[in-house]
Amino acid sequence: MSPKVEVTHPDKMYWPDEKITKGDLIAYYEQISPNILPYLKGRPLSLNRMPKGIKEPGFFQKDAGDIAPEWMKTAKIHSESNDKMIDYLVCNDKASLLFIANLGCIEMNPWNSTVENLENPDYIVIDIDPSAKNTFNEVIDVALVTKEILDEAGIEGFCKTSGSTGLHIYIPFNKKHSYEEAKNFAHIIAMMVNERIPDITTLERSLSKRRKNQIYVDFLQNRIGQTLASAYSARPKPGATVSTPLEWKEVKPGLDFHDFTIQTIFKRIEKKGDLFKGVLGKGIDLDKAIRRLEVVH
Repeated sequence: MSPKVEVTHPDKMYWPDEKITKGDLIAYYEQISPNILPYLKGRPLSLNRMPKGIKEPGFFQKDAGDIAPEWMKTAKIHSESNDKMIDYLVCNDKASLLFIANLGCIEMNPWNSTVENLENPDYIVIDIDPSAKNTFNEVIDVALVTKEILDEAGIEGFCKTSGSTGLHIYIPFNKKHSYEEAKNFAHIIAMMVNERIPDITTLERSLSKRRKNQIYVDFLQNRIGQTLASAYSARPKPGATVSTPLEWKEVKPGLDFHDFTIQTIFKRIEKKGDLFKGVLGKGIDLDKAIRRLEVVH
């Protein structure tokens, strides 16, 4: 029998402008659970808690052992930055998902790897992260150049909205290689993107060192412990947007991430199914992909 999760303060206004409550968010996660759980199961989660809604400051919490109910899975993992063991929540079922959402976690931020195989990620991520000065059409341009390079490498990438101003491109890795190899391959792709459109892209992580109109092609998300909002995760952004998988034919000027929200996503899934499932499928042949890119380059 599934554990019962008590929902506290369901009338609390999480998106005041849209009149969307905490109860609405919990209802969203209950309904989306079959779609989002495959991308959360077995993965440590970083908790970005916003119990007062999107207009108030939230706080970040990794060590969640003291708040976890007995029935919920946790994973003790050593943190090098803190030099201590951290008890991460692991979201394996609908009850766990609702418990996490009830903590005020509007978005779900899983690791790229599972607790069974922490050192080997399931996918590579290219995070296309714009500045405030970039247009979303420029973000789309960067995504399409990234796809061009993946096509040349003979590999399939899967694109989703971040739920905000960026786009995320995932490449299946299927635990075949280490985080270091994932990061190095992502770095190759990012460098090639930057070479093709140097005017609007950068590999410079530091905001203060970037020009104001540059899009950061972030390959460093491929390090152990890094997290991004999961596919189908709600985001604490105006409109209650959702990080939404896309067909590549949709990635073109005029695409608007605001269209994908906790109210609109279900009709889309009904029509298109889960466009992201290939991310957890067969991993790429890394050596062959690198050889193909060397030929192109």
